[in-house]
Amino acid sequence: MGQSLVEIAQTLKDADKKAQLIYAFNGSGKTRLSREFKELISPKEIDEEQQEETGIKILYYNAFTEDLFYWDNDLESDFDRKLKIHQNSFTNWVLRVQGQDRNIVDNFQKLTNDKLTPQFNQDFTEVRFSFERGNDNESEFIKISKGEESCFIWSIFFSLIAQVVSVLNVAEKEHRETDQYDRLEYIFIDDPVSSLDDSHLIELAVNIAELIKSSTSDLKFVITTHNPLFYNILFNEFNGVKKTKKWLLEKQRDGTFSINELKNDSPFSYHLFLLSELEKAIQPSGEIKKYHFNFLRNILEKTSTFLGYNKWEELLPQESREAYYKRIINLSSHSKHNGDEISIVEENDKRVLSFLVGELKRMYGFK
Repeated sequence: MGQSLVEIAQTLKDADKKAQLIYAFNGSGKTRLSREFKELISPKEIDEEQQEETGIKILYYNAFTEDLFYWDNDLESDFDRKLKIHQNSFTNWVLRVQGQDRNIVDNFQKLTNDKLTPQFNQDFTEVRFSFERGNDNESEFIKISKGEESCFIWSIFFSLIAQVVSVLNVAEKEHRETDQYDRLEYIFIDDPVSSLDDSHLIELAVNIAELIKSSTSDLKFVITTHNPLFYNILFNEFNGVKKTKKWLLEKQRDGTFSINELKNDSPFSYHLFLLSELEKAIQPSGEIKKYHFNFLRNILEKTSTFLGYNKWEELLPQESREAYYKRIINLSSHSKHNGDEISIVEENDKRVLSFLVGELKRMYGFK
């Protein structure tokens, strides 16, 4: 029987674990779950003034965190482009009080480019970006990509939680540099950075795991992700660590949700799970969506790497290989709009998907 996200949030709270890792496909409600969990721990009725008096109970990073940052593109002169920072108690503490700007820059450059340099203004209300030239020539301020912007925002949040862990690791409260986080119970991290290449994503996952394992206070962490590599690295990092739980979050057809604990000792077999989802979709009772072609492409990519092929399209049936390849590329391409990801698939494309799933299982021994 399906549950609401409120009920699942309560399940996570009742689990009372140091770290909980949740895998879910995009569109399965991860961000909404983070909001419901935040509301459960710290209801909206408690305003910011009350929080300052009683202490913050939860910090969370999700898609809404990026709303604290917005661009001034200098449309008039097209030169002084800058990212504006909406000030709140979190950004004020990590930037103004703690002076973490150097750590933020270091973390950002590790994830992007060591020449791409953020420059904060004096009151930390805006930041400009430029490439170091290695000479005295003045650098032009640039507008960074959306992926680089996400890395920058994550770098600020990571610097914040690293400092929070350091503060709370001091057992005697009277010896802590601030009492602002004495009542902090949870840090909720929803899909930190999904635009990274594999090597940087691995580094990010390891850094998060090391930070959590270094926490000696009662602080608890919940991490959600749709990225299989990120999930597997964290899964391995938390193996053998007491008071951790791994979950699979799924959205049901009736709009409810389910969450099930993953207890196997090996990492989550993501490609096999995708194949099972495809098998369900191509059944007469199933429903094929555009994103199922992305599942197929993902399986082909992983299988080709495992078998030593240079290109995943080499795994497709030789007859009409080019046509199959172009169709998968077209239908598996990511869209900026969620509505496009679940658009109706033509009947001919449904037949193609069913045929290719069958051929994949037959030719490469999937069971």
